Amino acid sequence: MTQQLSLYEPKISEVLKNVNKVMVGKEGVTLLSMVALIAKGHVLLEDVPGVGKTMMVRTIAKSLDCEFKRIQFTPDLLPSDVTGVSIYNPKEMEFQFRPGPILGNVVLADEINRTSPKTQSALLEGMEESSITVEGSPVPLKEPFFVMATQNPIEYEGTYPLPEAQLDRFLLKLNMGYPTVQQEREMLSRTSGEHPLTTVEAVLTKDELIDIQNKVKDVYVDDTIRHYIVDIVTATREHEGVYLGVSPRGSIALMKAAKAYAFIQDRDYVIPDDVKYLAPFVMPHRIILTSEAEFEGHTPEGITASILENIAIPVQRTKHE
Repeated sequence: MTQQLSLYEPKISEVLKNVNKVMVGKEGVTLLSMVALIAKGHVLLEDVPGVGKTMMVRTIAKSLDCEFKRIQFTPDLLPSDVTGVSIYNPKEMEFQFRPGPILGNVVLADEINRTSPKTQSALLEGMEESSITVEGSPVPLKEPFFVMATQNPIEYEGTYPLPEAQLDRFLLKLNMGYPTVQQEREMLSRTSGEHPLTTVEAVLTKDELIDIQNKVKDVYVDDTIRHYIVDIVTATREHEGVYLGVSPRGSIALMKAAKAYAFIQDRDYVIPDDVKYLAPFVMPHRIILTSEAEFEGHTPEGITASILENIAIPVQRTKHE
């Protein structure tokens, strides 16, 4: 499989270069977004307005030769605005389905927590089931299907927090963060003339992306790695400060992300460091703390870090050993 990976490695690198050309100092977030994309997962970007969440999604979408759709979530948005609606055609004397923006390949769900839970569910159903329900009938989504949702922190006015069961459907939750002083100066320099986004070209076709997603499934995961993942997840459920720990869906997500990360690193097997690196982005949004733990100032991120520190890393093995 390493030989097959070498066919795609230049194109994956080119997608990363495209995003890093537009986004300054966001190499880590860019890499993790690519992990989610080829793992057939979805990403939730949470941060304050104006740090480049939407720009990152647009750049990734432009780097892929796929159909790009954007949904701007607002308080008055209806589920049919997301899924589509049947409209009566008097010439044909029948109802015809007009597909909504969710029926694209790369979907930017902008400010997903600005709309009502009912409309949020229309998008989240598609993310989980790979199909949507329109007038009682299932409609399959296109392949590939990748959602990058952005949301403002829940402390901001006019937001509807995503329920825990819906947060669990995002493979990764990422934060952009403010740039450093030097990075912001570089950003101003790059955007003083023609915006770098206008020069981005598609480097990965739809069929190539689907092929990569299928090859990722063949990345080898040793039993010791699986046991390591289960130990980490179980520790969240047994932690005294945790009311609700990581679900089985979370452990599957961690393994899928680790396989995709190994693929990008030009390996056909997962190592423990892959799991340890990705856990802080896969687990915290799946953890609910007890009220006592919140009062004492604990955070899901802090508890995740503590668990990773205290669980022994297994002896590394490859499929050839």
